[in-house]
Amino acid sequence: MSSVETVSGLERRLNASVAQQVLSSQVAARLKNIGRTAKIAGFRPGKVPAKVLEQYYGAQARQEALGDALQQSFAEAAQLNNLKVAGYPQFELKTTDLNAAQIEYSATFEVYPEVAIGDLSGETVERLTYELSAADIESTISTLRKQRATFESVDRAAQADDQVRIDFVGKLNGEVFQGGEAKDYPFVLGVGRMLPEFEAAITGMKAGEVKSFDMTFPEDYHGKDVAGKQVTFTITLNQVEEAKLPALDNAFATEVGIADGDISKLEEEIRSNLARELLRRLKARNKDVAMDALLKVANFDIPKSLLEWESHNLMQQTARDMESRGMNMKGMSLPPELFRERAEKRVKLGLILADLVQKHDLKAKPEQVKELAQEFAQSFDQPEDVVRWYYADASRLQELENLALELNVVDWVLAQAKTVDKALTFNELMGS
Repeated sequence: MSSVETVSGLERRLNASVAQQVLSSQVAARLKNIGRTAKIAGFRPGKVPAKVLEQYYGAQARQEALGDALQQSFAEAAQLNNLKVAGYPQFELKTTDLNAAQIEYSATFEVYPEVAIGDLSGETVERLTYELSAADIESTISTLRKQRATFESVDRAAQADDQVRIDFVGKLNGEVFQGGEAKDYPFVLGVGRMLPEFEAAITGMKAGEVKSFDMTFPEDYHGKDVAGKQVTFTITLNQVEEAKLPALDNAFATEVGIADGDISKLEEEIRSNLARELLRRLKARNKDVAMDALLKVANFDIPKSLLEWESHNLMQQTARDMESRGMNMKGMSLPPELFRERAEKRVKLGLILADLVQKHDLKAKPEQVKELAQEFAQSFDQPEDVVRWYYADASRLQELENLALELNVVDWVLAQAKTVDKALTFNELMGS
């Protein structure tokens, strides 16, 4: 027999017992298995008497058998009581005599919540849109030309798109700070490589000029020694170089990957690539909008065990990412609290999506998965090979199924809520 009591919120306590007969049979089975390979002086493997095995391995076998028996008993009781267990239970033995006929225990655990999603019909959701234009094609071609520009020295003031070469010295409290000094340092004005205030000071200078100015670094600047602090820079402009863009001709088209140098094919390829990328970004942005709408109207508690697990998982992912970027994480630990808010959002959304998919049959359909595979494959030279690559591995296919599922949820949210279309600019959508 078992009983379940509510501790608080989602926390429950199961009271149950394990029969000594069950435990003893599991201990005997474990000792028999150990005896097949156990090496004990004076006995051949497989020939060790049961009493000797009990003497050497009895405590180990009983501990392992008790753990398994508790887990099995808990699983059976949870199923019998229709409990949707979240995380792992914490066991506590109530019987001190482990030779008793019945070993009583309690298991404290959490259950999954009843997901409560409010009425979306009163919510206004902005559905983001964008129409690809000829100007976008021209802008992309212009960017490609700028990336392949050559530079020639000119005798005039520096302006946007020029490459400048400078000597600079930066001082904090009268002392040169780390990374605050360089000779003949080249960079292009207007591409965002340097801070805006720094570039503004150089714009309008001519070769040979020297300028000193004060500048305050942003609070979130990566150089912690100067972040949020005012420094003094002295700059010597050595050279101003004007960009010379390559001609938009067959040679240029060939250089950027069009085998026969046909400019019209280059434009069509850019159009196709941009359309795919813009659609991908629109889907991602609209997914965020839809998920935020769901979070706004959903009201339920989430299991602490799932929250802690997700926080820990995010912490480990961040540490691995930092190591991949060359940071030494040995001996360092990131506090899980840093990831608590993000973890809470992810856990809550996961519960919401699972509930919606079940209640409204929003599972991914085979044709949706295939369409996504073909969509992703279009940017490769051999699309059919990429599609086969997805279908050759269940985990890769699962990623597409999850994405299709999310898109179904987005469509469902937009159908339920009041939607207002909001047109984005090219730069807003591309994040530039």
